[in-house]
Amino acid sequence: VRNYIDTVLSMPWHEKSEDNYDLEHAESVLNADHFGLEHVKERVIEFLAVRSLTQNLPDASGGNAILCLVGPPGVGKTSLGQSVARAMGREFVRVSLGGVRDEAEIRGHRRTYIGAYPGRIISALKNAGTTNPVVLLDEIDKLSSDYRGDPASALLEVLDPEQNAFFVDHFLDMPYDLSDVLFLTTSNQLSGIPLPLLDRLEVIEIGGYTEDEKIGIARNHLLPKQLEAHGLPEDSLQISDRMWTEILRGHTREAGVRNLERQIATLCRKAAHEIVRDDRRDEDEDGKVIRLTQKRLEDFLGPKRYGYDQQFGEAMIGVAIGLGKTSIGGEIIPVEVATMPGSGKLTITGQAGDVMRESAQAALSYARSRAEQLGIAPDFQEKIDIHIHLPEGATPKDGPSAGITMATALISAIARRPVDHSIAMTGEITLRGRVLPIGGLKEKTLAAHRNGIRTVIAPSENERDMIKIPEKVQKDMTFIWVENMDQVVNTTLLADDIELSLPDSAAAEDTTIDLPLEDAHPDLPADASFE
Repeated sequence: VRNYIDTVLSMPWHEKSEDNYDLEHAESVLNADHFGLEHVKERVIEFLAVRSLTQNLPDASGGNAILCLVGPPGVGKTSLGQSVARAMGREFVRVSLGGVRDEAEIRGHRRTYIGAYPGRIISALKNAGTTNPVVLLDEIDKLSSDYRGDPASALLEVLDPEQNAFFVDHFLDMPYDLSDVLFLTTSNQLSGIPLPLLDRLEVIEIGGYTEDEKIGIARNHLLPKQLEAHGLPEDSLQISDRMWTEILRGHTREAGVRNLERQIATLCRKAAHEIVRDDRRDEDEDGKVIRLTQKRLEDFLGPKRYGYDQQFGEAMIGVAIGLGKTSIGGEIIPVEVATMPGSGKLTITGQAGDVMRESAQAALSYARSRAEQLGIAPDFQEKIDIHIHLPEGATPKDGPSAGITMATALISAIARRPVDHSIAMTGEITLRGRVLPIGGLKEKTLAAHRNGIRTVIAPSENERDMIKIPEKVQKDMTFIWVENMDQVVNTTLLADDIELSLPDSAAAEDTTIDLPLEDAHPDLPADASFE
């Protein structure tokens, strides 16, 4: 009883912080805290503008949207909630939902239970001390459920602007008005959010950062933060634009900037060690300054972990470069196909999911149905076994967007025509060879750009998504929009370099044709020839 009375009396029933509707102030706060993310900032400013117009209208719901920030780790989703609260002059409370699997965590325990306590929503309001804080529900896609109920279902009432004015917590056992609370949610991917809950959210996708944006974030935010954390004076570590590029390309490969911050922290530790030991330093008028050079970068961070302008080798038969999207951003997915004498067996390895396996079957059926036009034997499957492999076999992969990549590699292996390795591709394939649209074009394009690939083949229907891709990346990239597989084959498969020359006397008994080694049977010696 005492705990219940303490909870009821400590709840903010009428305390409300005054909102700051100064749009210029909000813009300055958001720009100071975050580099880029222009569409997210624009949506927050629109929210403030609507609230400033409807603050005296009790039935207005234009400002009650529940925003869901979706994007890979390290792009600033959680910190954005703090910036929104600071821009609006509201209290900020973060509620982590990762691993929550009990409905009572949301609605609270009934007081008949020993050790009962209110749910996380009421506890967040109690900690905030106001009825209108900014509540960030972090990692909403990590919710799970068990025999104690489904917490995602309990959130349906909390995140519904039409219902949450009378939210009842089991412990509190009386209605509490949540309509003034600004709920923000974050998620790495939409697939983990139940559809009824997703229907109540306004999704704002945050893709990965471009190289220029990462340099701006590192110089203006991450480096000053780490210098202060390591007790180093301002400007004691000087990094030029060229060295920032070296750090990004050689030591990080991610959609966000979390690993970049770790590398900057390592540089600051090494710089502090060098300054304290009075080793290899420059004495300036302002004191001790460490200027990062190529040699120092290698000493501080070690050899490069990643190679920029990644070379996948020369054009090879049976190897095509695809593009995929994961919860941490876009990535390169090479597809390898090998053929060997056999009876038509199809093997797929590399942790491919069910959808990707079906795409491989569709690619094979397309190749068989178009054998004559592709210049391959109609009965090729009766004589060979086909093995499709996706490298980095420990990483699960799934989705239909690798369809045209697998079809290209498959046709290349059967027709013995190499694939142009300066091109990456993405698209779903049908049995008739149509190329269907895909999702995540921005993330996939940024992945190709990070890996030094400057030409991308994508479905023509995805041309409308070009507006999401940063202008600088668009200028660097060449996009080839395709509607069917024939266009993909004509673009990616290089001409067959094998030239067969017959002697004038075609009726001669012994006719020798010299073939390159790679087109001979692998068991034959290097100097073998077919007679």
